[in-house]
Amino acid sequence: MNFVGAHVLSVSQFDRDAIEQVFTVADKMEPYAHRDRVTRVLEGAILGNMFFEPSTRTRVSFGCAFNLLGGEVRETTEIKTSSLAKGESFYDTARVLSGYSDVIVMRHQTEGSVQEFATASRVPVLNGGDGSNEHPSQALLDLYTIRKEMAAQGKDIDNLRIALIGDLRYGRAVHSLCRLLCLYRKVHFTLVSPPELSLPDSYVDEMRAGGHTVIESQDLAPGISHADIVYVTRTQEERFPSQEEAEKYKGLFRLNQSIYTQFCEPNTVIMHPLPRDSRGNANELDNDLNENPNLAIFRQTDNGVLVRMALFALILDVVHLVDKYARDVSWYTAKRF
Repeated sequence: MNFVGAHVLSVSQFDRDAIEQVFTVADKMEPYAHRDRVTRVLEGAILGNMFFEPSTRTRVSFGCAFNLLGGEVRETTEIKTSSLAKGESFYDTARVLSGYSDVIVMRHQTEGSVQEFATASRVPVLNGGDGSNEHPSQALLDLYTIRKEMAAQGKDIDNLRIALIGDLRYGRAVHSLCRLLCLYRKVHFTLVSPPELSLPDSYVDEMRAGGHTVIESQDLAPGISHADIVYVTRTQEERFPSQEEAEKYKGLFRLNQSIYTQFCEPNTVIMHPLPRDSRGNANELDNDLNENPNLAIFRQTDNGVLVRMALFALILDVVHLVDKYARDVSWYTAKRF
């Protein structure tokens, strides 16, 4: 994959070599993400953050990643605050805003919307999530987290045992992650969901065609009992035809410390793309797991900045210049990492 000037719209653009390229650059970003060093390599560059659907981590971490490389961020949030609410087309919006930006990150609730926008953009566009379709950067940071967590146990991604729990029908992060994992060898997938929220057949067929094992289940306990990674998702209520329909599936699969201790292996890593729904009727990942050292959800969010910094550096072709424009920090930062 030639990253320079490229859109990042789907994980189907990546092969293992491209993934390793992203991860190698992400590793080099740690001093800057941890604020041990400052680089101004993207000084004067502008990121257009266009989020037409609610977001905390993706929007802020993309902005943070760009700032840490020395660039500036301009944000548009919610359709009602943009001219799309006045009937402006994606084409016109893309032509205008790409004239104000050097790179754009876009999230929209409609599948295929970011692809449509990118066809008219004059600058690279990164998909920050399009409906229930894909979330490429989330899948990359998840895979990067899996690699680091497994390396700490002397393992790698080949032969991984992963249990995916919850809303697998609408969970775009799961969709993209499954596609990336198909690039590795002999992955064992356990899919735990109600039938109505099962992973679409196209993904299951792709996984099996790649020589991977796929087990589908509605029972949490056996599903998590032999897993290296337990990847929990929330019910994507915003994708359901009605709130009443979504409520039927909340809280069906709840992981807490007691269940973890009883059924998981001692080193099973817990992941979640966040946000986790901590309301009483959902609570798919209990707060009593917060002190569990195998809870990796906040390591995931930290890793998201590294991966998104790497994507910007590769797309804007400054990887070789990051250190040249670096200096030590001039303020005190508590070591939080």
